[in-house]
Amino acid sequence: MTPQSEPIRLAVIDNDSGFVKVLTKRTEAAGWQHRQLASAVPAEELVAMKLNALVIDLAMLGEDRWTYLERVCGMLPDLGVIVCSGQSTVAQRVRALRLGADDWVSKPCHPEEVMARIEAVARRRRRNRLNAEVGPLVAGELEIRTDQFQAFVSGASLDLTRREFELLQLLAEAKGQVLERETIYQRVWGYAMAHGDRSVDVFVRKLRQKLQKRSPSWSYIHTHFGVGYRFDPEHEVPDADLAPVEGVEREPAPAPEPAAERVTSP
Repeated sequence: MTPQSEPIRLAVIDNDSGFVKVLTKRTEAAGWQHRQLASAVPAEELVAMKLNALVIDLAMLGEDRWTYLERVCGMLPDLGVIVCSGQSTVAQRVRALRLGADDWVSKPCHPEEVMARIEAVARRRRRNRLNAEVGPLVAGELEIRTDQFQAFVSGASLDLTRREFELLQLLAEAKGQVLERETIYQRVWGYAMAHGDRSVDVFVRKLRQKLQKRSPSWSYIHTHFGVGYRFDPEHEVPDADLAPVEGVEREPAPAPEPAAERVTSP
């Protein structure tokens, strides 16, 4: 069985019986392996389950929810973790993502959306795993390491966030191709881009700033106005007339030839 055809192995930690029942029916129909967990089982047990993804409602975990989430994400770095919980604040969602969760879905939500987000996370994880097996991707002065979710220039890390790295990886893997903004958003964020959303442009700008800081003599990401972006490393060589090569003297320009003598009649 190829990696693309492997069924998703999912566990759900949620006591919302109605939501779990519908989600179970949908995942079973899709051929997924599904397990419902009535409580927050130890992270060591999750390791033994060999899961691809975990859907968890933090609201049912009480005061220990953040500690548990951090432990699970720390012990299972290859596990896709999707928080599916009720009403929340921006601070809570940000905290979950920074502790290692891959996504947050607010209830009430449609099971198809939850499944789509799980598939997106699993797809990114699978792609990163396959890329790690073939080694780093080298482009210009960049070395992109999927096993570390980082890019390096001369051994110095660009200090990319997870989202910035996924964006850079996507563009680099499609080297020379123009990717539309909608395509980039769908593949990096995992769902359709809302009208007027400028997230792709914002993250490309952040990437360019970090690339310029570490690798100023190279241009990596090119804009196709009204369409999207193309990754194609180009070495920016200074104009020879403006920046003479050190230690090399230019030959003096040849003197102009004397004007021909005018011949006059005697």
